[in-house]
Amino acid sequence: MSSYEVSRSTTISAAPGTVHALIDDFHQWIKWSPWEDLDPDLQRSYSGPDAGIGAHYAWRGNRKAGEGSMEITASGPEGVDVDVRFIKPFSNVSKVRLALRPTATGTDVTWTMTGQTPGGFAGLFAKVVPMDKLVGKDFEKGLARLRAVAEHTG
Repeated sequence: MSSYEVSRSTTISAAPGTVHALIDDFHQWIKWSPWEDLDPDLQRSYSGPDAGIGAHYAWRGNRKAGEGSMEITASGPEGVDVDVRFIKPFSNVSKVRLALRPTATGTDVTWTMTGQTPGGFAGLFAKVVPMDKLVGKDFEKGLARLRAVAEHTG
């Protein structure tokens, strides 16, 4: 197994608190997550606190959306850490960090995902299509949506 890291950044013309609120509450991800439109019948469940450490989100959808869960493991003004567990289409665990840095005009946001390439067919697929190519465009789409929502909200 080999490790991977995917990272994308953007600048948002909104206060860090506005951006943090959209990331720290999984209920808000419906507004900006790049995967929300993969399945119009996506099943979602939330548990734990509404936001912050311990907040939990699980999803189950069609072949494109797959199945998995996320849990916030750290949260503060500097960003939010999330453990992501994929069940389908392949089993894997990733660490996600959405880092926030205040700027003179808003907030720099860096979305990073790290983990180990899964074994079996998924690992073979990952050798042909690296994780950066697989999810990099999704991160770019998600950051653009996050920017649009935050700038409209803030």
